[in-house]
Amino acid sequence: MTAKSPADFHPLDAAVQPVFDTVLSRSPHEPEFHQAVHEVLHSIAPVLTAHPEYVDGGILERLVEPERQILFRVPWVDDSGKLQVNRGYRIQFSSVLGPYKGGLRFHPSVNLSIIKFLGFEQIFKNALTGQGIGGGKGGSDFNPHGRSDAEVMRFCQSFMNELYRHLGEHTDVPAGDIGVGGREIGYLFGQYRKVTNRHESGMFTGKGTGWGGAQVRTEATGYGAVFFAQEMLAVHGDSLDGKRVGISGSGNVAIYAIQKATQLGAVAVTASDSSGYVVDDAGIDLDLLRQLKEVERARIVEYANRRPSARFVEGGSVWEVPVDIAVPSATQNEVSLADAEALIANGVRAVSEGANMPCVPAAVDAFQRAGVLFAPGKAANAGGVATSALEMSQNASRQRWSFGDSENKLREIMSDIHSAAFDAAERHGVAGDYVAGANIAGFERVAAAMLAQGVI
Repeated sequence: MTAKSPADFHPLDAAVQPVFDTVLSRSPHEPEFHQAVHEVLHSIAPVLTAHPEYVDGGILERLVEPERQILFRVPWVDDSGKLQVNRGYRIQFSSVLGPYKGGLRFHPSVNLSIIKFLGFEQIFKNALTGQGIGGGKGGSDFNPHGRSDAEVMRFCQSFMNELYRHLGEHTDVPAGDIGVGGREIGYLFGQYRKVTNRHESGMFTGKGTGWGGAQVRTEATGYGAVFFAQEMLAVHGDSLDGKRVGISGSGNVAIYAIQKATQLGAVAVTASDSSGYVVDDAGIDLDLLRQLKEVERARIVEYANRRPSARFVEGGSVWEVPVDIAVPSATQNEVSLADAEALIANGVRAVSEGANMPCVPAAVDAFQRAGVLFAPGKAANAGGVATSALEMSQNASRQRWSFGDSENKLREIMSDIHSAAFDAAERHGVAGDYVAGANIAGFERVAAAMLAQGVI
């Protein structure tokens, strides 16, 4: 799915419309970025009314403009000896609460608009964690799928040869994202260590647990999205016990959302990739899914070939499957209005975004109109970056926490994020609107710090 055009957006309050107009004129061909900015601006007009000093201080005008945009070429040689050239990005959006923090994405779809969209979202997501981290994002249009380990290593080394000069544990701390897992992080960190002659464990998160990584970091985004869904249901006297859960994707977020949903008594019945989706009414076999995706790197159809209780559907939409809880965990704008309507017709109770803004605005509107509990990604999937901040803390103190301790801290953080979004929505007259609540709570923390630190 593609992002909406500006003409399709809801009207904005007069206090924020000029800011959005400036974004459109300065960045005219960046629809994903427009979508992310519009969502925040649409929510925060009540905050500006209550705090005119934010208007006088030009908080919004500064906030929508990245502090720094880094674009660079990444030349490397493939296994056949042919020179390849990709484009690298790092958008350092806001450091007012701490060092820039956000993942690197390696995927053919990566462009400036997507990286700015992700970086802008990261500002508020990171603010919600309360962990003292700013917002940034980066990546490349390089596709690691189908490449040998040697090719991935050479690409990562070339990528880091340029990016290293913009990083540091007190400046900018990347992590993984789509296409950047343990293998890529290892190569990237190794090259950073080589070219800087410094072993700064805290300048990269998502590392292997044997060399500075934190327990639960791998699981955190998927776990966090399920914890948030659990919190939403609990407020309304419900639980995950016995619920059918639909999950899209079959990567890191999806796998651990499936695991945690199952541990909490739900039945996760779907997984997908770009070729289609599987439905397993007996519950997804996590060991089989991990073997196929993390070891064999096979297509999702192989799950159905090896699991008698499962069926594979080529193409189509995983959201056609009747479920009680939906956790979109693949990529941005994957849930269309038609998908949302199908979920609603089938009785979905709650939606918790595991990916970054996977639901198009019209889908979000449909869920909210239908009374479906809806958790936006900046709140629901903040568990990953929150645990990254915990990893930074462990690196700084040369400590290692147990899996249980780390998971308990993650659960507490997700509960705090839920409370912050829920309370902010109630304070500003939009009770139950987690989109508005998350945007307001994150914005308030960032805006107050910007005002305190002056015009920089």
